[in-house]
Formats: sequence, structure tokens, C-alpha cells
Amino acid sequence: MIHLKTFEEIETIKEGSKILSEILYKIKQNVKPGITTKELNDVAEKLMKENKVEPAFLNYDGFPALLCTSVNEIIVHGVPSNYKLKEGDIVSLDIGIKYKGYYSDMAITVGVGKISKEAEKLIRCTKKSLELVIQKVKAGNTFGDVGFLIQNFLEKNKLSVIKELCGHGIGKNLHEEPEILNFGERREGIKIEEGMVFCVEPMASLGSWKIKKVPDGFGWQTQDNSLSAHFEHTIAVYKNKLLNLTYFRD
Repeated sequence: MIHLKTFEEIETIKEGSKILSEILYKIKQNVKPGITTKELNDVAEKLMKENKVEPAFLNYDGFPALLCTSVNEIIVHGVPSNYKLKEGDIVSLDIGIKYKGYYSDMAITVGVGKISKEAEKLIRCTKKSLELVIQKVKAGNTFGDVGFLIQNFLEKNKLSVIKELCGHGIGKNLHEEPEILNFGERREGIKIEEGMVFCVEPMASLGSWKIKKVPDGFGWQTQDNSLSAHFEHTIAVYKNKLLNLTYFRD
């Protein structure tokens, strides 16, 4: 069942989402060659304590950290470690919080130092596919329209859409209905309605779309070890338009 949110609930999620966006912005400023992904998690912990918000991911299905740090071929749910980021890496930073009883969730992928042109294109296009959804989709469209828009844009740019992972509804729970696929057909699927709050999170790779579990049991990576990127925003349907609650300043 999809839980439609009231204006007051959306305003609360919006407040939390603004805090989350600022936290992620500050974490991003620490991404540089030589820093470990565990140190980035430490930054996230400090910022959450300063802002008096609860981590959404810590101990969720046993996940041992506050921040997902997915490097290179890791698509999502990378566990922070003593791995030192190096020039040319790309890292996806996925983070969520609970604020006044409501969750918000977002992710970005950033380059470490100078990265390849192929990696730049992967990041740019994955980010753009999410921006297109926010710009073009409105109440009355379907989640099939969302998936079609993402898939069509990424594949036109010779990138593979990760099909086995998806976005989700969000609110009092971190993951709510519906599941939001990154591929689909126009006018198919559930209709988008006023009051819905959900996370759209396109994921793409330079190689195969097929995935496998990382040995630690948490992360997912591309089967062929090709680079992958991931972007995510928490979005509300308000006044028939999509409102990006986790707007991120680059």
C-alpha cells in the first residue's frame, strides 16, 4: 500500500531533506586522494550528531555504517573501510537520516582528483537522467514513464542501466511502496499522485548491467567490474509537480 503524505508531512520531510543535503555536501568536500572511506563515514557521524538527526542505514539489515561508500565497480551499499581513495577513482556516497519521525535518502557519485573522460561521462549522464525525471514528470504520469525516461537517456548515451536495483517510496519507513524501476514503458505502471514521496535512484555502468554480490554480503557490484554511478533524490509530488526535497548544491 502506498501512503500518501499530507502537506504537513511533506514539510517535515523537506526540513530533514535540507539537513541531509547539507551533510552530504560537507562530506563531499572531504573526498580527495588519500582519505579512507571509513574516515568519510566518521565525518558523516560527526555531522549527524551536530545536527541531532538519526542515521537511517546503521544496523539496517545489519549494515555496519552510517554512510554507503561504493567505489568504482561497486554500485551500492559499499561498506566504509580502510581503503584509501586514489586519483582516478569514483565513489558513490549514499546517505539517509531520520528527522522528526520521517526518513530522507540521497546519493551522489563524485570523482577523486582527475578522472577519465569515460568516468566523467558516466557521472554526468547518470546525474542528468535523474534531473530529467524531476523536470519532466508530473502527477498523472506513471512510474513506467519514469523508468522509460531514465533508460532511454542512458542507453542513448551508450551506458547500461542497472535493472536489478531500484528506487522506493519513503516516509515513516526508509523503504515503502512502490518500487521504482530504472527502466520501463510509457504509460505503464502505477500512476503518480499528489502526496506521494519517493526516491528515484538511477544507476548505470560503462559495461554490463548485470550485477553480483560483493563478498562482504552488503554491496552490489557490476559482474564485469566496469565503473558504475548512482544518484538519488527524495522527491515529493506537490501541486502536481515533482519537488526535489534533497536539492544538492554542487
